[in-house]
Amino acid sequence: MARFSRRQQRQQLPQSFQFLYPRRLFSPTRRAFRWLLITLAFIAIVPPVFFHFRLRHFHQMQLEKCGWLNDPPFVCAHGGDSTNAFPNTMAAYRSALHSQVDCIEIDVSRSSDGALFALHDRDLQRISVNSTSKVGHLSMKEIKGLGASHQADHKSNDREILTIEDALMFVSNSVKQVILDAKVGPPLYEKGLAEDILSVVERTRCKNCLIWAKSDNLVRDIIRLSSDVTVGYIVMVDPKTGVRSNLLRIKKAEVVGIYHPLINEKLVRVLRRKNQ
Repeated sequence: MARFSRRQQRQQLPQSFQFLYPRRLFSPTRRAFRWLLITLAFIAIVPPVFFHFRLRHFHQMQLEKCGWLNDPPFVCAHGGDSTNAFPNTMAAYRSALHSQVDCIEIDVSRSSDGALFALHDRDLQRISVNSTSKVGHLSMKEIKGLGASHQADHKSNDREILTIEDALMFVSNSVKQVILDAKVGPPLYEKGLAEDILSVVERTRCKNCLIWAKSDNLVRDIIRLSSDVTVGYIVMVDPKTGVRSNLLRIKKAEVVGIYHPLINEKLVRVLRRKNQ
């Protein structure tokens, strides 16, 4: 029996039947198989890539929301924990330390005879029940007397009015930073105040003390007298005029304390650029 190749067999078929030959039947199958492979490859590659970028985007969003956990804010307790205790007292400082704050800010006011107290005028007014009381109008003995009466009324030894020296000895070794917020008041005002504050800082060997004040004269005096202590100044709005004090005004100051409603992105950029 004669054998014919597929090509010869196809050539012997009538022209009208050649379209039924298997080659024509196999071509769509190969094309379908090719598309199946492409589809499977697409399914295998595209979804994982898509979910990879979605997951990456999700992580970026989480970092933006929770990035501060890796670089947490520096927490400073003003007057100690003044929410749960009377400000600038042992109770307030002890509560703040128990909360593991990074920093404690201590108000510094000077009596009429030159003693430095961890005390704010408004706190003295609460103690004395007199809205006109000023630390600078009272002597050390008078302030101590008011403090003793205040303790007796509340039956608490932790409400004693502290000197700056006592306050620094208690907190300075337990926090990263101590801020001394120097208040300028009558009758001595700035006269000799810089020397008095620096003398206490030196006696207590406070290496993590930062001194700032609303008085630029006092800040400049401290800068002039000491190069070892970190010094800052305050930026706020004048309550009478509504004008903000100049942002960059004392060259050798290392820190700027800003009244919180004034803080914005532009202001922070300016300060960072200046720091560079």
